[in-house]
Amino acid sequence: MKRFQKAGLLLALAGVGLAANAATELVVATVNNGHMIEMQKLTPIFEKAYPEIKLKWVTLEEGTLRQRVTTDIATKGGQFDVMTIGMYETPIWAKKGWLNPIATDAAYDVDDLLPAMRTGLSADGKLYAAPFYGESSMLMYRKDLADKVGFKMPDQPTWAQVKELAGKVHDPKAGVYGMCLRGKPGWGDNMALLTTMVNTNGGQWFDMSWKPQIDSKPWKDAISFYVDLMKAYGPPGASANSFNENLALFNEGKCGMWVDATIAASFVSDPKQSKVADKVAFAQAPVAVTPKGANWLWAWALAIPAGSQKVDAAQTFIKWATSKDYIKLVAKEQGWNAVPTGTRKSTYANPEFMKAARFAEAEKKAIDTANPTDSTLPKSPYVGVQYAAIPEFQAIGVAVGQQMSAALAGKTSVDQALKTAQTAAEREMKKAGYYK
Repeated sequence: MKRFQKAGLLLALAGVGLAANAATELVVATVNNGHMIEMQKLTPIFEKAYPEIKLKWVTLEEGTLRQRVTTDIATKGGQFDVMTIGMYETPIWAKKGWLNPIATDAAYDVDDLLPAMRTGLSADGKLYAAPFYGESSMLMYRKDLADKVGFKMPDQPTWAQVKELAGKVHDPKAGVYGMCLRGKPGWGDNMALLTTMVNTNGGQWFDMSWKPQIDSKPWKDAISFYVDLMKAYGPPGASANSFNENLALFNEGKCGMWVDATIAASFVSDPKQSKVADKVAFAQAPVAVTPKGANWLWAWALAIPAGSQKVDAAQTFIKWATSKDYIKLVAKEQGWNAVPTGTRKSTYANPEFMKAARFAEAEKKAIDTANPTDSTLPKSPYVGVQYAAIPEFQAIGVAVGQQMSAALAGKTSVDQALKTAQTAAEREMKKAGYYK
């Protein structure tokens, strides 16, 4: 009997040992952008440094990621231990108690984060998501094509100047389209760009009484200009294109110009990815009647849902992936022009980075000039450049984005799209109790 008890005890102890050696599996939800894909490739380096943690990746297209993580956190589904979210969600979810604060230490050096990124990812002075990369928006253009037609690009062009150049370099027979812009519907897809166009035309999402302004003149001016520009000089099927589709077109040499996230600059200037890497130049996002809100501000950041059972492991991973050392690791593996940018002062203070990244100066200027608390010509009640930081905006942005994409595809007129979008936005805001 004692012999069986002893054997049972040994088995139990062995089981404890196995449990102790079992690694914690972290499920990380992220977007299918280039820098995140690079992070996944570096998984073996992380797991070697932290053998007690294993990473399981769920990589999704941008719109799908937003839906999945929003549903999961709102329903306390617990599918993900680390979520990739942005500046829109972070303060809203933090105030609802849905996120764990990020635990930083001296080695992490939170003061090294760019002020715009740290502020945008904080609530009540606490950091609730750590920026993996940060961005504004900028103009990327083919300098060789501009030179050929004798066009000198200003540091901050107007949309009228951009349209002029688009007409001069547009040559579909040679496979070059004058302008590539987002057309795919979504609050973070086409509406990120279109909101900046509305802003710089003197418009806003809501007035100080929270009434939607989508049927106003600045909206009509911006959307009419956008639809005319893309119908005349855009690629076929532009209403289905977002960041990744336009990046592929640009890298193939099919876009004369592209206004999009500054983060794209590191890809379009990389000869390993871009056929026109040595022909690209950069300028600030175009303006119309005001420079306010002409360029957006965003960060893709890593956060921990409040219901996670693996907080310590999640904190360890996030500190690793958003640290100064991670940036050095990518530089060592891929080169300084491939590091995730827009997050840390030390990156822009590094002479190796500044030498390798021709776009760095323009990128930092765009980030530094984006102001989410003063992004519209008329006073607005919301925070955000290319979005309004209220819970209702997600549904409104999607509904409006669908109408703008339909106008671009020629399925409806601009006037009808704006009217339908205004009605949808009014319905949401009334239902939420902003006004009667």
